[in-house]
Amino acid sequence: MSPVLSARDVVRVIESDRAAMDVLRATAALGLPDWWIGAGFVRNRVWDAISDLPVAPERDVDVAYFDPERLDPREDARAETRAGVALPGVPWEIRNQARMHLRNGDAPYTSALDAMSRWPETATCVAVTLRGDAVHLVACHGLADLVGMVVRPSPAFADAAGRATVRRRVEVKGWRDRWAGLRLEI
Repeated sequence: MSPVLSARDVVRVIESDRAAMDVLRATAALGLPDWWIGAGFVRNRVWDAISDLPVAPERDVDVAYFDPERLDPREDARAETRAGVALPGVPWEIRNQARMHLRNGDAPYTSALDAMSRWPETATCVAVTLRGDAVHLVACHGLADLVGMVVRPSPAFADAAGRATVRRRVEVKGWRDRWAGLRLEI
């Protein structure tokens, strides 16, 4: 694959992956408002493409949506069940970000993107959605760290405790074992 340097390149990585597109289509069919799939779904595919590695199996598919009218966690479970019927074998994690601030000890989020901007690493705060047949990309803190294979805490994790959390995530998830070219700026 040619170098992954731009937003268009990142979108091409997703569009060229049949499994990723199946996941996006199945998620779109759920009819969730303000939905995005982020974290490892995008980050891992991009880092695999840059590293010339095959796409690894999903550990989870993080679907973030925002609906202040449906705050009951059972709504997420129902969405996961429907997604699992549509696309069995996918490790769905569907969460309404309108209530996740309570778990995270933050002020209420204003949108799915606001919530995602507070995920641990800048390269993880990247997500895609499907509108019609078009993949749309958002990078809450820019694309430089994602395409540069840099692990850096997001602003929400910039203090000592947050940096320690990011270091643990790198270790537990085995990122340096998979992507030897990662640059840690923790």
